[in-house]
Amino acid sequence: MTENSIKNIKRILIANRGEIAIRAIRAIRELGGESIAIYSEADINSLHKDLADVSICVGKSPANQSYLNIPSILSAIEVSYADAVYPGYGFLAENPHFASICEKSNVKFIGPKSETIRLTGDKAAARKAAEEAGVPIIPGSPPVENLKDALEIASDIGYPVLIKAAAGGGGRGMRVVHNEQELTRLLPVAQREAEANFSDPRVYIEKFIKNPKHIEIQILADEYGNVIYLGDRECSIQRRHQKLIEESPSPFITDKVRKKMGEAAVRFAKHVGFTGAGTVEFIVDEDMNFYFIEMNGRIQVEHPVTEMVTGIDIVSWQIRIADGQKLTLKQDDIKQKGHAIEFRINAEDPDSFTPNPGKIEKLYLPGGFGVRVDTHIYQGYTIPPYYDSLIAKIIVYGRDRKEAVIRAKRALNELIVEGVKTTRDFHLKILDDPEFLSGKYTTQLVDRKYLGITE
Repeated sequence: MTENSIKNIKRILIANRGEIAIRAIRAIRELGGESIAIYSEADINSLHKDLADVSICVGKSPANQSYLNIPSILSAIEVSYADAVYPGYGFLAENPHFASICEKSNVKFIGPKSETIRLTGDKAAARKAAEEAGVPIIPGSPPVENLKDALEIASDIGYPVLIKAAAGGGGRGMRVVHNEQELTRLLPVAQREAEANFSDPRVYIEKFIKNPKHIEIQILADEYGNVIYLGDRECSIQRRHQKLIEESPSPFITDKVRKKMGEAAVRFAKHVGFTGAGTVEFIVDEDMNFYFIEMNGRIQVEHPVTEMVTGIDIVSWQIRIADGQKLTLKQDDIKQKGHAIEFRINAEDPDSFTPNPGKIEKLYLPGGFGVRVDTHIYQGYTIPPYYDSLIAKIIVYGRDRKEAVIRAKRALNELIVEGVKTTRDFHLKILDDPEFLSGKYTTQLVDRKYLGITE
């Protein structure tokens, strides 16, 4: 077996679609494995279906009848004789029930163990684990039982506070509260939203950090206790807690703080017994104090910026770790060189962010030195209305941030998509924004300046 090959898991079913499915197909092929794609009826003309070695239809167009249909996916695993499942991000990537079924079926789930997914997916439990691991956490509470407890906790912490869903993510079930009256009104709203989105009404309360930066640390952990971090990513360009642009390294934090954050992420990963590729996310205040938010036990949409500045194929390592291989990388081997920025190109109106599915009548993708495009679209492709609106990721690399910004403008201006609206023009606005160019921007920039939302 060569270093860049796999021997224990050869047939890998990709339980996903779109650009991340294609990303997995490429890594599997380079490792000498066989890729098995699943697709819905809406994705019969999808590129990931055609690029895989084998493809199997798992259901109708809605995600709950296909990409979230566990019995149908298990049937696809069985008929294809798959050794392993690559979940990507979204859909079943952080579903402990699905991971547990794979484990019991002797099919390797390419990710952490089901009990680890369950722990890190519960924000309240993950917060407690972070505290146990000596990782800084925002002052806050365990899940609140009732309004009386919530009022007492908020009074002790001091307003403003944040109500957060215990099982949440993506900003759902989250509310900023400035006083008792708002807490009384918004607590049941947050609980209902948490129940609707996560089938879990539990919420907890934590101190609201004003003008925060959202910075995350990418880690790799093998099954033998070896854990390393691959530097940081700045993810503060967000719309209502949804990331739009990411860059590596962060233009804000110092190398000293970066090292402390990386070491904290490694401590947390070891404490929870994490294996695979994961991300520990932090809020960083104006004084560079950092606080644990959550851990995502899967590949991130923004993983390419880390790959660009480190030269490490994260998806390949995910699969190699699941194959039972030891990390050959040491922490001293990891260096962030240059600067990378990723732009999420969504099929959305660039002013309102309203989804805009439809047929791509004309397409030209940018290229040239220092430009990478991860996508599943092509000219003539019809974007279905059933799934996430992400259609491409444009990643640029420069010797420094200034060069990366110049290259980004060139690449985005080369992008031509006709037939549907995209967020390209929004990204070009951000590249001319003085706050963004300063590197001191916060998670409030887009909501405050472009959407008129104060919090």
